[in-house]
Amino acid sequence: MKLVRYGNPGKEKPGLVDADGKLRDLSAVIADLGPDQLSDAALKRLRKLDASKLPLVRGKPRMGCPVAGIGKFVAIGLNYSDHAAEIGAPIPKEPIIFMKATSCIQGPNDPVMLPKGSTKTDWEVELGVVIGTRARHVSQKQALEFVAGYCLVNDVSEREYQIERGGTWDKGKGCDTFGPIGPWLVTRDEVPNPQKLGLWLSVNGKKVQNGSTKTMIFGVAKLVSYVSQFMTLMPGDVITTGTPPGVGMGMKPAVFLKKGDVVTLGVDGLDEQSQIVVPFKL
Repeated sequence: MKLVRYGNPGKEKPGLVDADGKLRDLSAVIADLGPDQLSDAALKRLRKLDASKLPLVRGKPRMGCPVAGIGKFVAIGLNYSDHAAEIGAPIPKEPIIFMKATSCIQGPNDPVMLPKGSTKTDWEVELGVVIGTRARHVSQKQALEFVAGYCLVNDVSEREYQIERGGTWDKGKGCDTFGPIGPWLVTRDEVPNPQKLGLWLSVNGKKVQNGSTKTMIFGVAKLVSYVSQFMTLMPGDVITTGTPPGVGMGMKPAVFLKKGDVVTLGVDGLDEQSQIVVPFKL
């Protein structure tokens, strides 16, 4: 299934995209698409619905983040061997974990706002993993059973804040609007192998990232298992799994986002996002 939340910010309704690509309303079936609707049992009930009998949503409404009530937004750094090579970083021996603030989460096509005084805002196309079942010290072999599905994430990053301002990476990763997620949550049954997905990102129509999850240093199953050793993963938590090469920081000379730039990105089977870059505003 391809599950969505659509409508104005704060007033999103749940929906699904049917086999013909049409948006159907789910609000008569569930109040929202949040942690309580992500278990295998809950998703099985939704899967049994006759989508053709659900109300058709007309027009092209705004898409929100496809999951409501995200408790943790966990991110993995330097998780593609070719990305590590482009910035001259050593291959990590264990996954690098940092957190993105949940306040940065927004819809997939909402504008990205430059932080006040920012000169090094960068892009990162990533595969997002949405947890469906409470996971604590789970084995790598069983890890994917705890996943509800997958989504597209732009891990927008302010490199000066991240690298040059001391402390952890978090301060460059959680600025407002730095977490576009969606448009779809694609349930795991439709993604049989998350390590065979192409990822791409373009800035102003020029493709700058073009990679594959097969070059991940640590695959999705390893990441879910690993993170669950350090924190209990709850339904609705999102893990964004790292980016392939082609980020602005890795270019020579480096290139960063500016007002008016348009960022478009996608992952195989998870649809696309597009954001216009806007200046800081309180």
